[in-house]
Amino acid sequence: MGIMRLTVSAHDDTRKLIVLAVDDEPKGLDELVHCLRNSPHVALVFPAIDASEALRLLSTDDPRLGDRKARGLPIVDAVFADIDMPGLSGMEMSRVFAALRPSPALVFVTGHAEEAVNAFDLGALDYVLKPYQQDRLDRAINRVIDKLAANAAPPPGAGPLGQVKNDDEVIPVELAGTTKLIPRSSVRWVEAQGDYARLFTTDGSHLVRIPLAQLEERWEKAGFVRIHRSFLVALPLITELRMGQGGYQVVIGNEEKVLPVSRRRTRALKDRLVGSGRSTQ
Repeated sequence: MGIMRLTVSAHDDTRKLIVLAVDDEPKGLDELVHCLRNSPHVALVFPAIDASEALRLLSTDDPRLGDRKARGLPIVDAVFADIDMPGLSGMEMSRVFAALRPSPALVFVTGHAEEAVNAFDLGALDYVLKPYQQDRLDRAINRVIDKLAANAAPPPGAGPLGQVKNDDEVIPVELAGTTKLIPRSSVRWVEAQGDYARLFTTDGSHLVRIPLAQLEERWEKAGFVRIHRSFLVALPLITELRMGQGGYQVVIGNEEKVLPVSRRRTRALKDRLVGSGRSTQ
């Protein structure tokens, strides 16, 4: 049986995955399963023609999955699911899997790029457009491996503000018909631009249709702090808080960027900086 051994999992040294593939179109399901099985990192693929069949795995007596439950692993390492399916949709199905503890990684597959934002709002790790391409699915599989490895590894210690680093959210950005995924860890600061936000990263800037207030709420536990009605900043990157002509300012990196701090947010920012062991002036 070779790669079909029951004990193989992303939590083992071999990092072989057991995955669930869900697509209501038989041809699409065949292509998805074929690409997944082509990956050297995948040990076993369970195909399902719709969400109902996929959810039956939750109560299955299949010994290959029972062994995982006994070991405290997710029922499968990852779910690759089409978003648009009759009956129970892929997004509705994902909420069921997300409620499991531990829950599998979720990757959405679809023919509609405009659904990317909804996919990531539901906690999807990645988003793959049809028709399936082996190299693109391979990148999604690598994301799953990285996530599971991070979750399985013992935390090396608390990160900024006592937070332990684990999941790194990704933000979909549309660029000339191509969806680019921007990791949150690459974002240095964010500027509000109406109902949009501009992400300033290590390799440039990207405009996304997400209000700054929403990012503030989602990223607070990841160490981002609102310093002004127009700016959200990664707290660990603040190297200085100083008084300028118009009030307090923060310095990002080695004088890389200087941003204003609103008067009503100054005290809270000072408290956060002091609590994280940073100095202020």
